[in-house]
This record gives sequence, structure tokens and C-alpha cells, in this order.
Amino acid sequence: MTKAVKVPDSDDPKTILAAGGVSPKAAAAWLKSEPRVTMSYARDTAAHGKFWKAGTDLLAKLPRKPTRSAAEQRAAEAILTKGRASREAYLMRHADAIYRKLTKNLSNFVRLEQLAYDAAKLVPGLVPSRKQVDAEAQFKQGEKDGVEVDQGIFLAHVLADPANGMHLCEAMLWPKPEALERAAEYARTGLIDFGAARVERQGKASVVTIQNPRYLNAEDTGTLDDTETAADIAILDADSQICVLRGGPVQHPKYAGRRVFCSGINLTHIYNGKIPYLWYIVRDMGIVNKMMRGLATGTASPDEVHGGTREKSWITGVDVFAIGGGCQYLLAMDYVVAGKSAYMTLPARKEGIIPGLANLRFPRFVGPRIARQAIMMDKRIDCDSPEGKLMCDLVVPDDQVDSAIAGVVEDYTSSGVVSASGNRRALRVGEEPLDLFRRYMATYCREQAYCHFSPALIANLEKHWNAASRKM
Repeated sequence: MTKAVKVPDSDDPKTILAAGGVSPKAAAAWLKSEPRVTMSYARDTAAHGKFWKAGTDLLAKLPRKPTRSAAEQRAAEAILTKGRASREAYLMRHADAIYRKLTKNLSNFVRLEQLAYDAAKLVPGLVPSRKQVDAEAQFKQGEKDGVEVDQGIFLAHVLADPANGMHLCEAMLWPKPEALERAAEYARTGLIDFGAARVERQGKASVVTIQNPRYLNAEDTGTLDDTETAADIAILDADSQICVLRGGPVQHPKYAGRRVFCSGINLTHIYNGKIPYLWYIVRDMGIVNKMMRGLATGTASPDEVHGGTREKSWITGVDVFAIGGGCQYLLAMDYVVAGKSAYMTLPARKEGIIPGLANLRFPRFVGPRIARQAIMMDKRIDCDSPEGKLMCDLVVPDDQVDSAIAGVVEDYTSSGVVSASGNRRALRVGEEPLDLFRRYMATYCREQAYCHFSPALIANLEKHWNAASRKM
């Protein structure tokens, strides 16, 4: 029988590490070796790299998370916390130098999912390598130590810098290479079905449809890339004047044959450790922000005062519900049509994560009080209610959503759409200019990383989602 080890009351790291089974000599040596930040990038990178590696080695000597005692887990958390504080201090001084090296002094635009792994090669130990992330991906979410939190810390510092942060925002607004490769095919055929998403020209509109019928059109790693590519193609298409976002028909017996807009992030996949941290950031800086702002063109900054985006208005139709990420999409739309029985929720409290850009955007629509009730207290908002009509432009009988969308498309395009981009930019510059988005994302990157690996997330999913008994 394993002897129980008392968790120490002390906050002293040496005591905590010793109680967790770490050699007192090794713990003392590691704690003493923590470097101070200087003005020298090269010296600090070498010294901090050694410190981070030593911390990783100490952590590796402890049992895996599911089999740790309470004292061992506290020791692991002490090692992780010390390492993260060290990275914060290092990045306060050197994030600018790192980003400029990775982008060749801002001459290259690198998407953040590549940037994070390029940083792992440039500064070993600062963020996890792809191999480290892949190793943790084999475990359920509650069994991970959360090496990806360091990606959130890194991205937060990049985005906190105005020049670098705006550059990264622009990098995420460029059309994906896959979209550029298939744009000619779409121009010719008017239809591309990626499986998880499709884009189809219908009259004057390019219609993007989310297709994950088994999971009520939830979003996960199998849907994100295809949906963003489809949205890029829709915006690039010269033969359509406006874009529409829809949810496809689903398989669930309760809604069989009906369209469902979007049920948010796939909670079963989160619980089973199949949603990487970067998924959240790629989604909100990629597809959602592209719908909000358009695509970068390279002719000028995509900041509103320069107007360097290629964009179209977006219309959407809410059938049945828009939950979590589905509701977040509505906040980026220009016009929302909803069925009378449809509803919206932002169940962040029941999930334990931050609902994307909703904290920034939702109060603009329903006011701060209702926004807090929805985000913090899981308030349901029926589309055909006074609050719902602040979010939805047109509420119609459930069986008339498609025809209503067709009517809105005709109204939007009947007199041309020359002024649409200008009006969108003029609205954004007052409500949410790109620099405000950058500042929000700097906070979001760090906070979402900690939420994604919090024990509270697992407890919430087991309590509210019955996640332990659901099949992948």
C-alpha cells in the first residue's frame, strides 16, 4: 500500500517540491538557477533555455498526472508555475526580437499555428515543440499538464505589442493557400464540397454551409480548416456579391432532416483531449475575423483607417439554435434571420472556457447586463424575444428561414453593393477597430490557455455535459 503523503501548508517551493518527491538537492539547484532578464537576447535565451529544460526534466521524473498523489500534483504545479513566470519575464523583454526574427523583420506573414512551432525551434523551451504537443494529445484533457499554455503566453506577448500584434492580425486575414488554389475551380463550377463544409453560388450569393451532422454541426479540428477555406473562396468569388452562412441538415432523431445552425465547440472532443489550444485562436483570428473584416490584400494595412481588405457582407439564418460558437458567429454577421422557435446561448459557465470574442462584441448588441447574464449565468435568449430581436434582424416562422434569406439577399444586392465595404469599415472603426481586436486577443490568448487546461473545465464537462459517458 502506498503511504499517503501530506500536502504541505507552506507556499515555499522547496518545501512543496520536496513533499512531492523531488530531490531536495535537485530542487534547490533548479530554483537557484532561475536567471534574471538582462538586455542581452543571446545571453538570456541561453540561460532561460537551460532553466526551462531543467524544469521539464524535473517534471518528467514525477509520475504521470493521473497517478500522482496530491503532493506530487502540487509539486508539478509549482514547477509549471515557476517556468511560466520565467517565460513571462523573458518575453516582456524579448518578444519583439523573437517575432521579428520569425517574420524576417515583419517582411513575412506567418500564420499563428506555424509561428508557435517556429518559435519552439528558434528558442528551445519557450513554447512546446510539435512532438511535445503530439505526445500530450494522446491523453484525455484532464490527464494533460498543459504544455500548450506556453503557446498562449507567447502569443499574448506578440499581440500585446502594437506593431507585431497588428502584423500577426494581418497574417491571419490573408486567404489560405488552399482557397487560392481552388478559387478558379469555384469560379467555373460554382460549388466545392469539402465534406465538413461546402460553398455554393446561389444567384448573387455564395453560401457557406457547416456540415458536421453527427454532432449537430458542432465545430472541431475536423471542421475548422475546411470552413475557413470555404469562407475565403466565398469572399474571393467575383461572381457573387454577398455571402451567406448556414448550418446543414443533421442526423439527430430530434431534428432529423432539419437544418441546425451550429451547436458550438465539440465538447466531447474537448473532454477527450482532441481540441488543441491553438484551435481557439486560429478560429477567432481566422474565419470569424475574416467574416467580420474581410481578407487582407497586401495593398494596405487591413486596419479600418487604411481600408486594405477585400470584403463582403454576411447574412446568416438560425435554425433551431445558435449555441456557443454558433452564437459567436452571429456577432460577426451583417444581418441575421432566425426562426421563431430558435434560441441562442453562450454556455461558457457550464464549459469553463471564454466564449471567443463574445465578451467584447455581445454587450454592443444586448447591453452589458444581459451580456453578463448570458456569459456568466447561461441565460437563454429566444430569438423571438425582446433581447433576441436585438441580435436578430428578422424573425420568421421556422419554415420560412430559407425564403427570408433569399429576400434579404435580393434587398441587399438590388441596388448594388458598392458602398457595403465602406459602410462596414465605418461601423467597425467606431465599434471594434482592428487595434481593439488585437488588444482583446492579447488577453484572450493567455486567459483561454489557462481555462483550457483548468481542472474546472473537466469538472464542468462531467457535471453539465455528462462527458465521461459520451462516445467520440
